[in-house]
Amino acid sequence: METLTQILAPWYMQIKFLHVISVAMWSFSTAVAYRDYIVPAFKSVEHNPNDETRIARRNDFMERFDSGVVLEHVAFPLIVITGLIMLIAGGWSFEGFTWLTLKLWIVVLVFVPMEVVDYYISHFGGQKLRIRRTGDMARYERYMQIHWLFFKISTPFIIIFIPLTYYLAIVKPF
Repeated sequence: METLTQILAPWYMQIKFLHVISVAMWSFSTAVAYRDYIVPAFKSVEHNPNDETRIARRNDFMERFDSGVVLEHVAFPLIVITGLIMLIAGGWSFEGFTWLTLKLWIVVLVFVPMEVVDYYISHFGGQKLRIRRTGDMARYERYMQIHWLFFKISTPFIIIFIPLTYYLAIVKPF
């Protein structure tokens, strides 16, 4: 491990730059689309559940969101990889409870599980455009509702933990 640290240490700031850029892409790339399109479209359908025009708009926005979220989902693995490399390159230790250990616990317990679900419902089994193309509209609507539930559950975590991890990384309060 010491040899790896010596090899990576001269590149620490470049790795950190890639890490910070990836964190910014991951944490902010979907914020405007979510706030200005997804939330209003879903709320509009909730208030008018039989309005085909509103449903079509919601569906279009979600299909576009699923494809647009790719940037976020490329950034997250870069965050994890560069974070691990920085741990090695920087010779960080986990002795005691520090800002870094708290930040890593947030990543492991909040962000990783959230992203696993998000990847699935945006790209894999829950990818809405692919489901619509099969003609299974009951499954399509079910995944729309699952994705909306995911948003409702994950949004408070995002609002709390993304700023907290920025704070911990920048201020290093303990």
